[in-house]
Formats: sequence, C-alpha cells, structure tokens
Amino acid sequence: MKIDRIHHVAYRCKDAKETVCWYQQMLNMDFMLAIAEDQVPSTKAPDPYMHIFLDAGGGNVLAFFELPTQPSMSRDLNTPTWVQHIALRVANRETLLRYKEHLESNGVEVLGVTDHGAFHSIYFFDPNGHRVELACPDPDEALMLKKLDAVKWEMLEEWNTTKRAPKHAAFLHQREFQQ
Repeated sequence: MKIDRIHHVAYRCKDAKETVCWYQQMLNMDFMLAIAEDQVPSTKAPDPYMHIFLDAGGGNVLAFFELPTQPSMSRDLNTPTWVQHIALRVANRETLLRYKEHLESNGVEVLGVTDHGAFHSIYFFDPNGHRVELACPDPDEALMLKKLDAVKWEMLEEWNTTKRAPKHAAFLHQREFQQ
C-alpha cells in the first residue's frame, strides 16, 4: 500500500467568498468547486457549511470551510504563528519576486525573501489569519536535498534523544558545504 498523493488540504475560513476572491486576486488560484450542506456527511451532525476548493497547481487542491454556526475562528495559542502555515511552490526566484511585488502593491505585508538553502521563501497572512509561504527552488536544490537525505535519520535520532537542534544540516543557512 502507498499513498498516491494529497487529495486536498482543508482549513477553516471566516468568509468563503472573501477567501475565494483573495486567493484568486493575490495568488492567481482558480476556484474549482463549492459544496454546501446542512449536515456533515461523515458525522451526520447538523452543522451547515460551505466547503470551497481552489486549484493550487499540479493536481494540488487547497480547500476551506466556512462554518457560520460555530464560534469565531481562533488558532492554537500554544503554537507560534510561524509554525502552522500553507506552503506553495513557485517555479523560480523571478516568480517569487513578482508575487512579493504583487502582494505588497495590494497592501499585503510580506516577510522575506528568506534563504533556506534548498529553497527561498516569502511569508504573509491570508484574510483568515493563516500564514502562507511561497517557496522557489534554490539553484543548488538537488545537492542540498541529497545532503539532507544523507543525514535525516541521524538528525531525527539525535533530536529524539536530546530535544536540541542537531547541527547536521547547519550548512543550509551557512552556505558552507562541499560539493
């Protein structure tokens, strides 16, 4: 058995129409479909919802639920805002910079470009308060990923034992690595 791919990833939104329009305008994502019911199909709970689906490219789907009868949205206050996020890939740095300019010109506060070694990212928040990351590959992505693959189990074991950041992948942010 093997998972084929992610079918969709779903988050909650404050306003379905606002969310669709924002993702269309800011990230050029197509609105694929909407499903709305008064009863949750899996639990049979009486809970009206609007479920919207956006095309995130490459067969990936980003979905949202608007839940008008539930308490207002909040987030896990024990988790820093930088942790939970939606990361979307763009083709290259030029595209990443064009998105940054587009977002900023539309009043969206953007953090970055941040160099993560294998990729470069910008960060911002959607109208629901979800942190969104756009990432593009670094020219050395293949080499970086190969080096990361070689140390992943050692890093995981060290972390599991110490709960301190292992230094096996420090090269990512130092740019000091051997080819």
